[in-house]
Amino acid sequence: MFKTEKSYMRTLGIKGLYYLLHSKFIGSKNLREIKIPDLKHPFHLRIQSSDVPTFKQVFIDKEYEFQIKNQPKVIIDAGANIGLASIYFANKYPNSKIIAIEPEKNNFLLLKKNTELYPNIIPLQAALWDKNEEIELVDPGLGEWGFMTENKSVDAKLGAHCHKVAAVTVDKIIKEYKLDKVDILKIDIEGAEKEVFNDTSAWLDNTNSIIIELHERMKSGCNRSFYCGSQGFDIEWHQGENVYLSRENYLVNTSK
Repeated sequence: MFKTEKSYMRTLGIKGLYYLLHSKFIGSKNLREIKIPDLKHPFHLRIQSSDVPTFKQVFIDKEYEFQIKNQPKVIIDAGANIGLASIYFANKYPNSKIIAIEPEKNNFLLLKKNTELYPNIIPLQAALWDKNEEIELVDPGLGEWGFMTENKSVDAKLGAHCHKVAAVTVDKIIKEYKLDKVDILKIDIEGAEKEVFNDTSAWLDNTNSIIIELHERMKSGCNRSFYCGSQGFDIEWHQGENVYLSRENYLVNTSK
C-alpha cells in the first residue's frame, strides 16, 4: 500500500481508503461527510486535498488540546480554513463565542457549511492584517491550507493572485463584536503574522492567550515580528507546530 493510501487509512479508517480510491477514479476532490462520535454534528472534507491532513492535526494529533483554568467566553480563529479548529473549540467550549476568519472564498464556503449548525460560531470572510483595507489573496501552490495575503500596492510576488479580500485588524474585530476580552486568539495565517504583530498596542492587553503557527519559512521576519509584538505573557510552550502564549492564570500546558 502506498504512502497516501496508508495515511488515509490511518486517518479516516477503511472508509478513508475507499474515499481516496473513489476520488482518484473519478478524478475529482469530492466532498465527503465525516462523523465523529464526540462531536455534535458531522462536517465535510474534500478528499485529495489538505483538508485531510488538517483533520489529522486537529482531531487525531490534537494540536489544540490543553487545559484551561477559566472557560473561554471569546475565541478568535484566524485562518480558520474549513472550520475544523472552530468545530473542535465549539464542542469543547459550547458556551463560547467563536469568530472564524477565513479569506479564501472556496474554503470559506465550506467553513460556512461545516459550521452552520453551531450557533456560537460566527463565520467571517476576511484576512487578519495590521490595517483595515483591501488586500490580495495569492496562491503559492501549497494547497487549500497555504493561501497567503499581500498588500495590493506592493509587488511582492508571493504567488498567483486569486482574488481581493477585506483585511481586518484584531482591534476592529474587538470593537465590531463588542468584546471585552479575547480569551483564545488562534492564528494560522501563512506569514501574515509578520504584519499582524507589527503593532499590537491596541489589542494585546485584551488577549488572554495566543496559539500561533509561525511561517518564517514562507515569509522572512515572521518570528521576529511575533516575539517583538507579543511581550508580556507569563507562559510559553510549543505543541505540534504551534507556539502557545498565556497569561499566568489562563492556559495550562498539557504537553509536558
